[in-house]
Amino acid sequence: MTTHGNEKQSFRSVLSEEEETQIIIQYWTRILKIKLGWIQDFNKLVAKYATDFLMFEVFRSSKLVKTFTGHTNSVRSIDYSTLDGGQFICSGSFDNTVRVWDVDNNKQIQSFNGHSNSVNCVKFSPYHHYNNSSSIICSSSTDNTIRFWDIKHNQRLQTFNEHTSWISSIEFSPFSNGRYLCSGSDDKTVRLWDVETSKTLHIFSGHINTIRCVDISQLQSNSNSDKSNSIGVIGGNGYTICSGSYDETIRVWDIETTKQFNVFKGHKGSVYSVKYGSNELRSTILSGSEDNSVRLWDIRLGKQIQIFNGHTYWVMAVEYSPFVVNNIEVGGNSNVICSGSIDNTIRFWDIRSNKKELYLINGDEKDSGILCLKFLQLKKIKKEVMLADVVLICVMVQIMV
Repeated sequence: MTTHGNEKQSFRSVLSEEEETQIIIQYWTRILKIKLGWIQDFNKLVAKYATDFLMFEVFRSSKLVKTFTGHTNSVRSIDYSTLDGGQFICSGSFDNTVRVWDVDNNKQIQSFNGHSNSVNCVKFSPYHHYNNSSSIICSSSTDNTIRFWDIKHNQRLQTFNEHTSWISSIEFSPFSNGRYLCSGSDDKTVRLWDVETSKTLHIFSGHINTIRCVDISQLQSNSNSDKSNSIGVIGGNGYTICSGSYDETIRVWDIETTKQFNVFKGHKGSVYSVKYGSNELRSTILSGSEDNSVRLWDIRLGKQIQIFNGHTYWVMAVEYSPFVVNNIEVGGNSNVICSGSIDNTIRFWDIRSNKKELYLINGDEKDSGILCLKFLQLKKIKKEVMLADVVLICVMVQIMV
């Protein structure tokens, strides 16, 4: 006859210590509705062991929430911002337009038609938001220009037109309230612009083919001093720019010295997306490529540290997933990354678990692939049992009238 003690021992032998801890955490977070910060040590315990469970709950309940219809061709780029208490998405399309959407009311509120060719990238301008309290969108196009659009007054502001070929990607600086903008182009250069003066500060050359994507880092230096606030002609102590190209390389440029800091080789096809990590992951770069892979690179080590295979076609977009519990980022980052592909899937990966794919979302049958994606947090939707804010992935591809 099996005793109660033996049953308990048998059960313990099946579960690992971490699995046991997860079961305990799951039980008490549900029963007591425990919030992070209740006890400092318990806070750490919840953050460490409950994250996987909460992410599973998010994935399990994933569904299409909203669809924005209006573009007449594929949507190449999207961005998200909160303006005057509302939530808004901007989008750039192969139909040559930039459009603005009200997330709360599920409708288009603005359309800009000034580009003469496809719009490849769009960003809300943090510089205008912080300095002028104005709502401005920046867009880059195959017509070789970068343009700024005033949402409220429905007009175009300045235009940057020094690139000699089409412009694939733009990104604002995380320092100086977004005063600086970098752009990557088919002319094989990365340019750094001063938004305030509309002048080119520097041209980074080194790629031997079209530059398809760019990003600007969070602070890489260990120094606490932010010299970027007093940038002259060029500078930004500790900050770098990374760029991905059709030449199959990712190059890292030091903004302060204007020199190439590193070059990463490994992809066997064009690099379509690059993204710096933040917080604990700020020394990493995530990339997606024509070779169907997602790769993670360590800037300090100067090499690739992980590769994620699973997509069956080009990977067009990569993001670090901002998993949130009670408005607190777990551990500063979630260790979950996300990728979108022409194979019409969105895949989630855990960078701690030996390349394991966590979850897969299939696009709509009418879509021809995932060209862009963006995380945003819906303020008005909450699911109490999860003790987590709902995170929506906004994907806009092949949206037709």
